[in-house]
Amino acid sequence: MTAAGAFALVSVPLRLYLGGVFVVAGYAKILEPFDFALSVATYQILPLSLINLFAILLPWLELFTGAFLIVGLLTKENAFLISVMMVMFTVALGIALGKGLQINCGCFASGEAAAEISYRTLLRDLVWLAMGLFVWKYDDGRFGVDRFLGRHRHA
Repeated sequence: MTAAGAFALVSVPLRLYLGGVFVVAGYAKILEPFDFALSVATYQILPLSLINLFAILLPWLELFTGAFLIVGLLTKENAFLISVMMVMFTVALGIALGKGLQINCGCFASGEAAAEISYRTLLRDLVWLAMGLFVWKYDDGRFGVDRFLGRHRHA
């Protein structure tokens, strides 16, 4: 097996895990849009006029990109989108931590069940960013729907 083939194989469990994370996160936010909007507002980054739109659209983007990543549909594109979201989340966390805000993450749950942001949250997001970039670079489409759509690249 070539190095590229090994990396493609390693990308599969990463793809499944990261896709699952985003499906769970998106679904939780869809169930509680008001609470998620409040979480977004506490970061003090977006103008108030954009918070509701962001809180409505982001969870659906998370849900669909995660689901598509799990089944291996448009894998490279969805891994890239997830990586972009992870950069956005990491920057937002960094800004909030830099301001000394003691707020809930809003990552998976809202209200009392939500975890407070910390440098551990930031580190976790950086790991997920690295996973997304790995899948984006190395997944060749052979273990997903992309293979049946002729999007498989031989490693």
